[in-house]
Amino acid sequence: MAYSPYDPGVYRPTFRRFNFFPPVIRLLILTNVGVYLFQVFVLQGFLTVGGNSLQIVFAKLFYLWPIGGGFRPWQLLTYMFLHGGFVHLFYNMLMLWMFGIEVENEWGTRKFALFYLACGVAAGLANLFFAPLFTEPAPTIGASGGVYGVLVAFAMLFPNRYVYFYFFIPIRAKYLMIFLIALEAYAGIAGTQEGIAHIAHLGGALFAVLWMVMDARGGDRVPWFHKHTRRARSTGEPIIEKPIRGTVYTGLDEDEPIPRSRTTRHDYDQRVIDDILDKISRFGYSGLTEEEKRILLDASRRMHSDE
Repeated sequence: MAYSPYDPGVYRPTFRRFNFFPPVIRLLILTNVGVYLFQVFVLQGFLTVGGNSLQIVFAKLFYLWPIGGGFRPWQLLTYMFLHGGFVHLFYNMLMLWMFGIEVENEWGTRKFALFYLACGVAAGLANLFFAPLFTEPAPTIGASGGVYGVLVAFAMLFPNRYVYFYFFIPIRAKYLMIFLIALEAYAGIAGTQEGIAHIAHLGGALFAVLWMVMDARGGDRVPWFHKHTRRARSTGEPIIEKPIRGTVYTGLDEDEPIPRSRTTRHDYDQRVIDDILDKISRFGYSGLTEEEKRILLDASRRMHSDE
């Protein structure tokens, strides 16, 4: 018998493989580290452009500047990949990995990537329009807005999962989320801890709450949202823990069933299973047809009956 790590005590058939560095998480970490190394080893040199140092030109173009103070639309994306120091980068990437791997494995690559970027943009917009009400406008960098969104998604998907706060204080994810949002709200409104974009963190977190509420309702009132963000439900259906291969195209359209001629045998061809797992990596579990879900359930039962 196998017990799902998502809901202890509830039996749920599962494959044993789990991707600890799914494609989006891996790409985000590598991109952020690469940009940081570029900042350190290239921009801090003596190169100049038009009489200005390359570092100043880079900052003017890609930091998130206040409206009227150098803001350009693309900065809502670029600021998320810039960091002010190694510690800033390390903790953001650690939090992204810790909380993001299960969310991406649960949702699939496309939905997770869209969610992360949307949270970062929402955090940037909150910083542009609401932060000036409480503090002096300043250029902003960092992935924290998107990371706070990922933390909220994790806490709402797995609310009773224990997280070790500061690595030794056990606390349920739902309480940690409430505590951190309250802390950011207080710090942002009171203006404590200058130099930290608390309103941006709060914007990313609150946008994630809105996303999760819409997602839980199926996004029926917003067809575009429903089409692009369908996720696996945690209602006893099997969770497939398998390394996500991201860019591998198997020839299956989102709603295309596995041909019945290949699924009527008791011992399904491994290629059929791989096709279904690849489809999950692109569209999530809810993107499968009922026939494909049945195949996976049968395969999972046979796997555990042989143990």
